[in-house]
Amino acid sequence: MTIRNIIDYTQRYRELPFEPIQLSYRRKCVLKEIAKACPKSLLEVGCGELPLFLDINHSVDVRHTVVEPSVEFSQNASFLANGRNDIRIVQGFIEDFDAHDEAFDMVVASCVLHEVNNPQVFLSSLRRLCTPGTTVHINVPNARSLHRLLAVAMGLISHEAIQSDTQQMMQQRSTVYNTITLRAELERAGFLVIDSGSIFVKPFTHAQMQKLVEIGFMTSEMLDGFDRLVEYLPDLGSEIWVNARCSP
Repeated sequence: MTIRNIIDYTQRYRELPFEPIQLSYRRKCVLKEIAKACPKSLLEVGCGELPLFLDINHSVDVRHTVVEPSVEFSQNASFLANGRNDIRIVQGFIEDFDAHDEAFDMVVASCVLHEVNNPQVFLSSLRRLCTPGTTVHINVPNARSLHRLLAVAMGLISHEAIQSDTQQMMQQRSTVYNTITLRAELERAGFLVIDSGSIFVKPFTHAQMQKLVEIGFMTSEMLDGFDRLVEYLPDLGSEIWVNARCSP
């Protein structure tokens, strides 16, 4: 795997407009799927600044492993874990992670797949950590997000799956998944998709959404409404997610 400039990525991630709000809706979806799966062992691939263990009820026996390539993010996760023996923080790429033959009940790769240079190598690294009963939860930006379709209709971009300026800045691959191509990527790697969905219908770009929030036009009630819109417009959410298991 070609190592990207993780230091630059870490800084630019922190500067993204609207991302904290987008993250809150993404996180709500991930936590809901974790609660449904009830894993006893959980692997989180890429935790950013807010590892999932902060919001997971660990009153039961749950082993939580975080593998995070950013030194700053992994150090922050270690600080937040505060010496808890049910949490393990590993700084590095999942492709290099040695689990010592351990398998996990659930693997979460939230907002990661579209950022890796070789998705098949990445997914293969996840697969070796799975049993047939492991649930793998993955989410990525949606090529058919309403804001992308609007940009096509306005003539601003030629195709819904074209790489955005933000994606170029964040060193992401040119691939922007839709529900069909995401499922195909998982199946090619030996996974079977068992459930899928989308979150948060976003009509405008991150920068435009942030501006509307700052001027007070975009209220919290409106934001919650955009998230609930996926019940009526399931293909147009800003991000798509899948739960998958290893194919028999």
